[in-house]
Amino acid sequence: MVEGNKKGYGWAVSAGINAALAAISAKLFSSQLLKYGSVIFFNVIMWGCYVNSLKALSSLQATVTNFATNFLSSGLAGFFLFEEALSFQWFAGALLIVMGVLVLSKSSIEEKAHSD
Repeated sequence: MVEGNKKGYGWAVSAGINAALAAISAKLFSSQLLKYGSVIFFNVIMWGCYVNSLKALSSLQATVTNFATNFLSSGLAGFFLFEEALSFQWFAGALLIVMGVLVLSKSSIEEKAHSD
């Protein structure tokens, strides 16, 4: 994997985690000021990370990686922090999403290698 792609995926994963943290903080805090402040804070960081990921990756790679990370992080946080149930369908969907992201990233690398 090219060094720029690694950084791009790192930024996309960071964007997804920060998006999940925004949702988690909205549910976690009872103080309205703290709730809105943390949602805005994490969303600003998320957008900065997402923009950086777009500099190194295609918009499709950055978007699906961000989405997948957000989905997984939010679901797991719901399970561990808020004792929400995760069904078999959730795990099956999560597996399919991760497989899709891996296929997308692998096909983009092979496509670049063939075009050079």
